[in-house]
Order: sequence, then C-alpha cells, then structure tokens
Amino acid sequence: MKIPQHIVLFPDGNRRWAKQKGLSIEEGYLKGKDKFSDFLSWCKKRGVKAVTVFGFSSENWKRPQDQVNFLMNLFEKYLVDGIDEFNKEEVKVKVIGQKEKLSDSLKSVIEKVEKATEKNKKMQLNLAVSYGGKWDIVNAVQQIIKEEIPAERVTEELFGNYLSTAGLISPDLIIRVGGEVRLSNFLLWQAAYSELYFSNKLWPEFTQKDFDMALQEYNLRQRRFGH
Repeated sequence: MKIPQHIVLFPDGNRRWAKQKGLSIEEGYLKGKDKFSDFLSWCKKRGVKAVTVFGFSSENWKRPQDQVNFLMNLFEKYLVDGIDEFNKEEVKVKVIGQKEKLSDSLKSVIEKVEKATEKNKKMQLNLAVSYGGKWDIVNAVQQIIKEEIPAERVTEELFGNYLSTAGLISPDLIIRVGGEVRLSNFLLWQAAYSELYFSNKLWPEFTQKDFDMALQEYNLRQRRFGH
C-alpha cells in the first residue's frame, strides 16, 4: 500500500458533536484533543512522516472571546504536557502561523517545545495556530522583497523556502472531517496537487477504521501532478 508521507488534517466538528451530546463546547474540544492523540498514533504506525493539523485559523479570532481563550489555553496545555511524549515518540514539533498574535505565555511554551524536540526525526508535527494560507503567501513575498532578491531568481522552489512549511514535502493527502468540503484558506500553495478526502463524521467520532478508509481511498488515486 502507498502511504502518504505528509498528511494534513482538518479536525472539524468538535462543537457540533458536543451540542449533539448535550455537552459544553469546552468538553467537545477536550474530546477532540484526545482524538488527535489517537490520530498521531495511527499515523505513526502506518509510517506517515509528517502531520499538519489546522488548529486555529486566522479567521477564528472572530469567535467569542471565551472560546478563543479556552482554545489558546488548551494549545498551551497540550504542548506543555506533551513534551515528554513527543520526545519518547521522536516527534519534532513546529507551530506555524502568526505567532505575534499569541500571548507571551504561549509564545514562550512554543519556543520551549520546538527547541526540546528539534532533533527528533521519526515524525514532524506542524500545529497551525493563527494560520491562514493567504497570510503565508503574502508573508513569503514580503520576506523575499525585504531580502531584495531579484525577480529572475524567484522560482517555485525558492518561494517554497519562504513559506511556513519550508523543508517539508508538499502534503500528499488532506483529510477533512465534519462534513465541510473546502480548503478554508489552509496551505493554499502547498496543496496544489494534494489528494483530498472528505468525511461526514464529526471529529470526536472519527475512528481508526475511518482513517484506514482514507488511506485506502488514497491508495486508489492516480497522482499525475498535471502530466
């Protein structure tokens, strides 16, 4: 079986799941966090080398402040509590996005986790926080202009080195759960030839069997890359 080396995940549906179960939104997010730990384990067992997860988009800042605060605290706790496990499983962690919008506390934790896991080589986890695909592209352009790189030197390969995912292969497979069928301004440049898989399952209900179905579907695709 062909295994995607880089998987992108949209873990949608935590709030809707909680509402269906008569639970608080916070309980939905907590359930989603636990499910993501399972997902990483499934990926590692299958030989996936990189996972990028859409944790919090640049548009999510418009949500109610109490939800934003809860999510930011949840990210911070996930990173702090996960350091030992990341190192045990040899997972390198990188946070991508507009870090300047984050609290000093969260920025400090991100720096600590990235430094503590930078030499791990079995898997890379990209956690997108305050991230937007358009921002990523504009930011790359701004950096190229600042460095006064001549236009004739700007190639697709060079441009990719200025994106937040620099050094990683492009995503092979994008899995979006929760019933939505769109990219939602995520990894727009990087997803040019990614295979897309959509599931109607809400994220807390997504199972290893569902994940295997996504891999089976990916295995049936013929990736032509425009040829």
